[in-house]
Amino acid sequence: MSDFLTEANAMKAVEIKAVKHESPTVKSIFFKDERCSRAKAGQFIMVWVPGIDEIPLGLSSIDASNDLSSVTVSEVGEATTALNRRKTGHLIGIRGPFGNHFEIVGEKVIVVGGGIGIAPLMPLIEELIRERLDVTILSGARTRSELIFLDRLEKTIRNDARLVVTTNDGSYGSRGLVTSYLAKILTSARPDIVYACGPERMIRKVYSLTENYGVPLQASLERIIRCAVGICGSCVIGKYRVCRDGPIFTSEQLREVESELARFKHGFSGKKIPI
Repeated sequence: MSDFLTEANAMKAVEIKAVKHESPTVKSIFFKDERCSRAKAGQFIMVWVPGIDEIPLGLSSIDASNDLSSVTVSEVGEATTALNRRKTGHLIGIRGPFGNHFEIVGEKVIVVGGGIGIAPLMPLIEELIRERLDVTILSGARTRSELIFLDRLEKTIRNDARLVVTTNDGSYGSRGLVTSYLAKILTSARPDIVYACGPERMIRKVYSLTENYGVPLQASLERIIRCAVGICGSCVIGKYRVCRDGPIFTSEQLREVESELARFKHGFSGKKIPI
């Protein structure tokens, strides 16, 4: 194991510096860590909630100027609920950052975020806009209360960047699925690349659309991750391990695992379960 990976894998305790409510069930938790502040967009860390569990979370903000980083957490289970109960001044454990990252390609890009999937895309969006690229951001959720980062996106956008918001029930923005809006764009425009993060069924649809229109894709995949260094195999998809080979996968890699994408994953016991 390399010295870099050994150091990244060492657990350290960090103090929560701030907690921000993003929605009724989603919070962003800010902490200071020099290694995380130098992470790349798309990488993840393992967060240990003392007495509960350790869970993988993508970095939702990365700021090398003050060593401040954040993860954004949706309450979906015991560990995430316990983490969202932590307050400023409390300690959590972290390992990482781990995995690969988004690569900037071309000048005209589309970023697609579904639900809380917009969170790991935020550092990428901010980097794309700093580079003054032509950026279209599609952010979708089931309903208005589940949309996050609207204020941050509006503050970030400038130049030629565009923001399109969709909700399944039409309670905010355009009514319908975010992938339906992507389909409309791709019928008349050819971006250099599409970036995506969200539920795997959404990723499957984005993958199908980009394949149909011949547009490269970089997508962040989510799996159960326990070790984060490619040993335990809980995050396997095809020949890849999401923690080690991902979490960002290209069109070429997704073609190799197309039969599994949004079809099934491995549960905590290792057994394959439908998605």
